[in-house]
Amino acid sequence: MQLVEAAFFTPDVEGMTVFYRALLGAAPVAESPDMAIFMAGGTKIFIHRTYEAGEGALPPENHLAFSVPDVDAACASLQAAGVAVQTPAQDYYWGRSAYLRAPDGQLIELIQEKRD
Repeated sequence: MQLVEAAFFTPDVEGMTVFYRALLGAAPVAESPDMAIFMAGGTKIFIHRTYEAGEGALPPENHLAFSVPDVDAACASLQAAGVAVQTPAQDYYWGRSAYLRAPDGQLIELIQEKRD
C-alpha cells in the first residue's frame, strides 16, 4: 500500500494554489479554476473546489488515498479485520476506488489505478 494522494477541498482554490506553488517551489502539473494538482515526490496533492454533495456523489472531503493492487481484495481483508467500508468499490474515470473512515472520522480512499 502506498500513499498516492492528499486531497484538499476548499472554496479558495486560487489561494491554495499560490500557497502550494510557494511551498513546493513548483507549478501545478494540472490546473483549472476548480482544481490544481501538484506532485510532491510520488504523491499527488489535489486541490479541488468544495461542492455540495448530492445523492451518489463522492463526499467533498479532505482525504488521503492509498494505492492497492486489488481494491476489492483490500476491502475484503479490511472488513474481515473489522473495518467498515463506507463506499464500496466502484469504477471511476481514474480507476477503481472504495472509501472508508479512520476511527477519528478521516476519510480514506483505496484506489486501484487504471492500467493501460
